[in-house]
Amino acid sequence: MHVPDGFLDAPTSVATGVVAAGVVAISLRKARAELDDRTAPLAGLVAAFIFATQMLNFPVAGGTSGHLMGGAIAAVLVGPWTGLLATAVVFLVQCLLFADGGITALGTNVLLMGVVTVAVGWGVFRAVQTVLPKTTAMVPIAAGIGAFVSVPVASVAFVGLYAVGGTADIPLDNLTTAMVGVHLLIGVGEGIITFLAVGSVIAVRPDLVHGARRVLAARELEVRTTRAAA
Repeated sequence: MHVPDGFLDAPTSVATGVVAAGVVAISLRKARAELDDRTAPLAGLVAAFIFATQMLNFPVAGGTSGHLMGGAIAAVLVGPWTGLLATAVVFLVQCLLFADGGITALGTNVLLMGVVTVAVGWGVFRAVQTVLPKTTAMVPIAAGIGAFVSVPVASVAFVGLYAVGGTADIPLDNLTTAMVGVHLLIGVGEGIITFLAVGSVIAVRPDLVHGARRVLAARELEVRTTRAAA
């Protein structure tokens, strides 16, 4: 979904750049509440993991391929604000060093693959958590579902931006069908990778996973209550 230079007109690219920069600026302040001495190193590892896995494409259909976007996995592991910063750094490095996505479209790419996937992935994750059993085993499942949903939603957001400021001569209905169809399949891969990655961390250090904090806090409260009653 990396948008190249010139695919959206200048006003749209500028607008998405302003929005992305504003959200990143807010994240720089909000992330302080999510990080501590134990979890701060994990943020760097998450960014490195997303960068590395985005270099690996998996086949989808019709000769197309997809790769991890990473918004949901970053949000669940280190928190939505820190996760947004991690993804933004990845997209910046990819743009400047690997020409993956246009420089003038950097704000667009951060908005679509960072802000949208983080916000949707985290929102769906928290919603699913409310209906699943409150155990750490359910955290990777909720994360996988959030990751799956975030990808096609990001593709719909791209179609919306194209409808406003697209410069290519592509019928909107054809673009919508192609983007959503392909990204539904990519979302399956995103969900599986997210499930496996979050599950791996949960298995060894659940205390480092931001999305597991409420589950662990509830468990600790239950243990303390039981001891007090005894």
